[in-house]
Amino acid sequence: MSEISVSDAIVRVAAGAVLIDVREQDEWEAVHAPTAQLLPLSTLTERFGELPAGVPLLVVCHSGMRSARACDFLAENGYEVTNVIGGMSAWAVAGGPVVQG
Repeated sequence: MSEISVSDAIVRVAAGAVLIDVREQDEWEAVHAPTAQLLPLSTLTERFGELPAGVPLLVVCHSGMRSARACDFLAENGYEVTNVIGGMSAWAVAGGPVVQG
């Protein structure tokens, strides 16, 4: 599985990379990256077809564990995915843009 540091992910997202957040709705509502698309891991197997095909996807969760599982599933289904190490916890600490509340 491909992985990326939070600092590199912040740069790639600022340049237009697609960021998929696989946390749950309540976590998303508390804090999320402004351009991220929410697709909770709990619904991923039913909804992954909603993701853009043929473009690299960066996948994030709270700390990197759920996003790793999501990356495994999506890669098995033909998506080009990269796990964001450290998740949204590290994203906020690194100064990545966030929407709170």
